[in-house]
Amino acid sequence: MSLRKRVEAVCATLPGSEKSDPWGGGHDAWKVGGKMYACIGAKLPGVSVKTADIETAALLIDAGVGIKAPYFHRSWINLPEQTDDSELRHRLVTSYDIVRAGLTKKAQAALPAREEA
Repeated sequence: MSLRKRVEAVCATLPGSEKSDPWGGGHDAWKVGGKMYACIGAKLPGVSVKTADIETAALLIDAGVGIKAPYFHRSWINLPEQTDDSELRHRLVTSYDIVRAGLTKKAQAALPAREEA
């Protein structure tokens, strides 16, 4: 299964998660509350996800989990196509949780409840 389909299989199940193509050309930008938490580019390989902070991103990059996500803040990493399913799911859900927690209380309250896996 392609990375795009694997990402969609995870992200589509997260409450309030929506996919868009904000720049055109075939990007998949996954958002919660209007804020992006995952993005697959139209040309560059991999999926970019948010981490807790710059230090976490650096640790994951040093550990070989991913690379610096092009065009994103330094707290984002890009996971390669060959990332295994459990790691991919963990990173996508963590990114979603970080972004969701950063929404206003009103925006959070408007979202469906998230069941812990």
